Amino acid sequence: MKFTAKQIAEILEGEIVGNPEAEVSKLSKIEEGEAGALTFLSNPKYNHYLYTTKASVTIVNKGFTLEKQVETTLIKVEDAYKAFSKLLEFYNEVKNNKTGRENPSFIAASASIGANEYIGAFTYIGENVKIGNNVKIYPNSYIGDNVVIGDNCTLFAGVKIYSETQIGNNCKIHSGCIVGSDGFGFVPDEQGEYKAIPQTGNVIIEDNVDIGANCTIDRATLGSTIIRRGVKLDNQIQIAHNVEIGKHTVIASQTGIAGSTKVGEHCMIGGQVGIVGHISIGNNVKVQAQSGIGRNLKDGDVVQGSPAFGYSDFNKSYVHFKNLPNIATTIHKIEKELNTQKNKNE
Repeated sequence: MKFTAKQIAEILEGEIVGNPEAEVSKLSKIEEGEAGALTFLSNPKYNHYLYTTKASVTIVNKGFTLEKQVETTLIKVEDAYKAFSKLLEFYNEVKNNKTGRENPSFIAASASIGANEYIGAFTYIGENVKIGNNVKIYPNSYIGDNVVIGDNCTLFAGVKIYSETQIGNNCKIHSGCIVGSDGFGFVPDEQGEYKAIPQTGNVIIEDNVDIGANCTIDRATLGSTIIRRGVKLDNQIQIAHNVEIGKHTVIASQTGIAGSTKVGEHCMIGGQVGIVGHISIGNNVKVQAQSGIGRNLKDGDVVQGSPAFGYSDFNKSYVHFKNLPNIATTIHKIEKELNTQKNKNE
């Protein structure tokens, strides 16, 4: 796809300085700009790249003043960073604006699909599925029986949605995700062999949720595993059965949350965090990366470590931990001096 500087300026309501017919067909960093590329400049420390970039069009802040001539065509806007982000959204909409149904695919006769859909090749849609308007399901996806998907959702290639899952409006689920698989429920018998406990619940994903690639969200044993409105999950996250994630919480990659734990609203959880089951985490909690959470956390807690404790206490303790060899040497020296003094006194 090609766009001219004039077309871009109209989208961004910006002012052109240079050639309005300059064409772009790709995006780049300003330091890596080349002919046919669109870039942006918002951080002053990158100003010098503006005079060397080969990008055809560059978005800059309206207040930016040139120190010398440039080869690139400028589009001046109120906020270059926000404008570029807006353009990325527009670009994605255009790029992903697929419609229709590709073959081969299977759609059960009892399934209902709204208007302006895209169903990619090798997709399976089961019995009694209800899909809203403007939904895009990319190739090799599986939608089990009785699944409900709201309007304006995108399921990228290879997503697997098990039966009875409910997905709200404006959700994105990236490739490789599995939603609604059995929770990890087993009980030992008299011989010590583990038998599976049937997992008869479902998963509920509310509106405006983004789920990164290769995440797994298990169905509840009874009831529902719930991902509340506005939650953002990074790649490779495990959410176990009957977990509830509160509104607008964000979780970074490789975090695992064990069964029946409740996470509050507006929390920020770093990467590689492990959270045990059957605990409650309050609202506005921050958990630093690689922490191990084994107890309830109250509203506003900021924790780090494994097991995790107060963030400021962790930092103070870590200073001493790094100095342990010197501290040990000092203690041994003091002990030696005390022993020497004791021997003299005897």
